[in-house]
Amino acid sequence: MKHSIFAGLALALAGPLISADVQAGPDDYMRTPIVEEGEKEIDLKWGTQDNRDGTSSYATALGLGWGVTSRWFTEFYGKYKGGTGQSGYLAAWEVENRFQLTETGQFPVDVGFLLEMERPEDRAEGYEFVYGPMLQSEWGRIQGNLNLFLKKHVKTDLPFDTELKYQMQIKYRQSEKFEWGAQAYGELGQWNDWSQRSSQVHKFGPAVFGKFKTTGRQAIKWNAAILRGTTNASPSTTFRLQAEYEF
Repeated sequence: MKHSIFAGLALALAGPLISADVQAGPDDYMRTPIVEEGEKEIDLKWGTQDNRDGTSSYATALGLGWGVTSRWFTEFYGKYKGGTGQSGYLAAWEVENRFQLTETGQFPVDVGFLLEMERPEDRAEGYEFVYGPMLQSEWGRIQGNLNLFLKKHVKTDLPFDTELKYQMQIKYRQSEKFEWGAQAYGELGQWNDWSQRSSQVHKFGPAVFGKFKTTGRQAIKWNAAILRGTTNASPSTTFRLQAEYEF
């Protein structure tokens, strides 16, 4: 069953993907369904992208997270943006909640659910909600992840469609200190009426991962990826980095 669910994942990451009218931020990162009770972390997410019009942009998020229970992890963070001809500014505040719905390893696929609320500083955008399932499976040293999220704005002065976005990841767990694989991120447009392929955003590429333990429960985890856009609506190149201090 593991292979049937994730067989297409490796194939999708190995070649051009299908994906949205609004680009995900260059600091977008892979959510996973596994929760560790009592874990606290300081989380830094950063990314930069080269756009096809010759400009560049970057985004940074700094957060504080806590594993409240064995099923619920919550994180609060601020998001900053900037780019060509624009100095950095505070773009939004966000609360992320990840819920682990199945016991780790109990079934062939570990299942979680994401509920994320963002309050943009531009009040015309109202509130942004991102929600949906997170799936993870393993076979041997290989781990695969697939997330399907809906993005919706409420209490807004501007028209926004409810959009469908995805995240995919496959990695080889060579050791705790170093793992390697690939990631993909994209948005398909309106959830029930996908945009034309040329208007969708798809980016994928190689990724590396690592973890260094210090003392006790303290550790530093990191991952980074270089992503290539596959459509005209996608940034040509994105570099993203995430670093977590767990304690």
